[in-house]
Amino acid sequence: MGASMKDIKLRIKSVQNTMQTTKAMQLVAASKLRRARDRIERTSAYFRLIHETLSDIASNEKGIRSDFMVPRQQINKICYLVIAGDRGLAGGYNSNVFKMLEAKMKQDNVPACVIPVGKRAVEYCKKRGMEILTEKYAIVEEITPADCAEAAQYLAQEFLNGRFDQLQVVYTLFKTMLSQTPTVIQVLPIPTEEPAEKEAGPSGVTLYEPSPEEVFEAIVPEYISGTLYGAISQSWTSELAARRNAMDSATKNAGDMIDDLSLKYNRARQGAITQEITEIVAGAEQ
Repeated sequence: MGASMKDIKLRIKSVQNTMQTTKAMQLVAASKLRRARDRIERTSAYFRLIHETLSDIASNEKGIRSDFMVPRQQINKICYLVIAGDRGLAGGYNSNVFKMLEAKMKQDNVPACVIPVGKRAVEYCKKRGMEILTEKYAIVEEITPADCAEAAQYLAQEFLNGRFDQLQVVYTLFKTMLSQTPTVIQVLPIPTEEPAEKEAGPSGVTLYEPSPEEVFEAIVPEYISGTLYGAISQSWTSELAARRNAMDSATKNAGDMIDDLSLKYNRARQGAITQEITEIVAGAEQ
């Protein structure tokens, strides 16, 4: 009985230590999450404006035939930019991204190269022997808008050089604290959209200097950079939300386990006391 009580006390102590760790990780994730959500709100308007400008030029200037817009007649290779986490303990966050990547590659069924973003993405791509263009962006948390601008210039040039025929970004879209959805978007060639019907009445005319074509070509790297930074911001926020939820569940489970072990310990202790009293009484009667 004594050995059993000692084992239970050791288990309670171990679970308490684990509970302290999960609680601390939950608080850290919650603190970073607030800043990550603020970053999404600050940057979304700018990137939306760039996208609207590109769409406006493409829809109003029918003569524009940019290499960034024209789909290739034959898709020989697709580049996937995969954004995952820097570490685990985030529920199914990383595995859901990789499942989405595998499904998209299977659906496209063409040779592929990848640019992994995040430590787990680098490990995953290396393990499966994928063609990796660069490992420069291995830590999601440290990526800055300047890094995205550099990556955009590199990807735009590689696309024009024919290194790949499509650029697709696999990331996680942050919806709510409890909902994060793996998503794939095509960045290059730039998807064309049908212009929305405008209301009747006078409308303004936008003049682009020196010309719509030159403005379009100059904005494309900014568009790619904005899309990448937006996807990274969404993924980083999703990772923090997933980790906070996972650590919150782990902390609650640890608390329930401690309650259950404490109940078992009290029962074992009560049984030991009862046995000692019985032995004392029996000895006195003899």
